[in-house]
Amino acid sequence: MDQPFTLVGTARPKPERVDDLRQLLLSFVEPTRREPGCLEYHFHEDHGAPGVFVFYEVWRSEADLEAHLALPHLRDFWERRMEYLEQDLEIRRLIMHSPYRERSTD
Repeated sequence: MDQPFTLVGTARPKPERVDDLRQLLLSFVEPTRREPGCLEYHFHEDHGAPGVFVFYEVWRSEADLEAHLALPHLRDFWERRMEYLEQDLEIRRLIMHSPYRERSTD
């Protein structure tokens, strides 16, 4: 099995599109969490900079992340992202060196 693979992204929307982008990104959370290979998917707003969004994703493997990014709604978002953003997404792909351990249920 591949090691977990993480993606961290930051989105800085145009002031007039903050609410639209917030709602769109929120709509991705639950479906993404149900995808095969998704270990974690979180959507945040910067406490010190309202309207700046950060998403944190952990996938079972890089292949699982690539399958996620190939879904039609994400390809559509990628093509139209600049309608929402002041500048392009900042995306960091991270290799996890501290993988999850199974937790006991005792």
